[in-house]
Amino acid sequence: MAIKHKYFEDQLDDEEMLLLFRKHPVVMRKQLIIASVLLLLGTLPSFVRPEYSYFFGGLGVGLLLASVVMFYAWMGWYFSVYALTDKRLIQVKQKGFFHRSLVDISNEQISMINYDISGLQETLLGYGTMTVQTYVGELVIKDVHHPKKIQKAITTKLREHGFLSSSQPFVSGDDSNEAENE
Repeated sequence: MAIKHKYFEDQLDDEEMLLLFRKHPVVMRKQLIIASVLLLLGTLPSFVRPEYSYFFGGLGVGLLLASVVMFYAWMGWYFSVYALTDKRLIQVKQKGFFHRSLVDISNEQISMINYDISGLQETLLGYGTMTVQTYVGELVIKDVHHPKKIQKAITTKLREHGFLSSSQPFVSGDDSNEAENE
C-alpha cells in the first residue's frame, strides 16, 4: 500500500484530501494597522533629538515590533485552515503561538452549504461568509477568500463522493432567501 501525502497534521492515514482553503488575508488588517502605527511611533525619538542615530535607532525598534506583530498575525492566518477530505470537513484554528482548536464534521452530516457576500469591501476584495449547515447545527466561516468558488468546489466534491444528492437544490448566496419566500 502506498503511503499518502499528509497535507495537515490531523489528517487520518486512510483519508484523501479533496480541498484545502484559508480565510482571506484581509483578516490581518487590524494587525497591519497596529504594525504601521508602531513603525511610525519608532520615529518619535527623532523629534525629541533630531539626529540620524535617534531616527534610525527608533525606526529599527519600530520595525522590529511591527515585524513581531505581523508575524503573530501571519501565523494565525497561515496555520488556520479548512480541509475537505473524503470523510470529513475540518476547521483548524490557530490562535497565537500555543492555542490550536479543531472542529471535525463528518461529510454525512452536511446538508447544505451557503455563502454570503455583502457590502462594498467584501465585493471589491473578494471575500465573504460561508455557512455549512449540518443536521446538528451550523458552522459559520467568516472572511472566506472567493466564497462562491469554494462553495461550488465543496458542493461538487461532496456530490462526486455521494454525500450530497443531486436532487437537493443548489442554493448559494442570497438566492436562498428568495427560494424560501416562494
